[in-house]
Amino acid sequence: MKKTLLALLALSCFSANAAYVQAHDPHVVAPFSVTCKAKEVVPPVDPGEINNPDGYYDLALNKSGDELKAALNTIISTGIKKLPYSSSSFDVWDALDITDEDPNNPDNVILIYTGRSQAKGQKTGQGSLGGDNWNREHSYPKSNGGFNNKSAYGYTDIHHLRPSDETVNSTRGNLEYDYSENPVAESPENRYDSDSFEPRDAVKGDVARMMFYMATRYEGKDSITPDLELVPSVLNNGTALGNVCSLLEWNKLDPVDEFESNRNTKIQQIQGNRNPFVDNPQWADEIFAKNCK
Repeated sequence: MKKTLLALLALSCFSANAAYVQAHDPHVVAPFSVTCKAKEVVPPVDPGEINNPDGYYDLALNKSGDELKAALNTIISTGIKKLPYSSSSFDVWDALDITDEDPNNPDNVILIYTGRSQAKGQKTGQGSLGGDNWNREHSYPKSNGGFNNKSAYGYTDIHHLRPSDETVNSTRGNLEYDYSENPVAESPENRYDSDSFEPRDAVKGDVARMMFYMATRYEGKDSITPDLELVPSVLNNGTALGNVCSLLEWNKLDPVDEFESNRNTKIQQIQGNRNPFVDNPQWADEIFAKNCK
């Protein structure tokens, strides 16, 4: 049953041409070795125009600010399929094998912070690479967010779950996102300090848009997942997360690419909802700029 479901989902998902060089720049396309520059990817619509696939955002059109956020919350909270975190049936592991599949190698996934292309089977509990196995990074830290319970929707929401090198994930821990000082030893394109973590340039926008999604999707209406907010600070935030000002900058510095856009569609096919800020990055300023003071 599991293999059948995987096959059906894989067939329904977008795949890239074999000649397509990884969307993230720079991007490693062979384990631990080869680095390639990405070609420029044309966004699905011109910047600033509304991308409304199949009328998905009809309820949010012509709205702004808090009204826009409320409309998006209604849209992306409807028709959700909650995945088990770990299971003998289709679970989060299986979903990430699909959503983060290497466009150049269907046997591999792309690790978010290192950009490494790694065999799907080299994961925690199955792999043989020790600290270089990949695990499931909660980009919005589950402990900080107050949804550290597998029955919480936020815990298994694959919009903010990404494959990550175990060691780099451990360095990130539950640090909030902001510009940081010290290069991560294993992957110096990422930086960290005592209170923050700065992802590599090629995924800064991805990270920002995942945080915008989480702060819009979770408004305290889901069991065990509290209201998640974005704030300018990275200290003493409770369930909120910073730094929203840096995230807004990263949203512009690293535009949506083909990998991220295709991932959004795959997630809709698996989980039932889209990330509005991947489809319409300009909405981040509409909603969150007022929080950047």
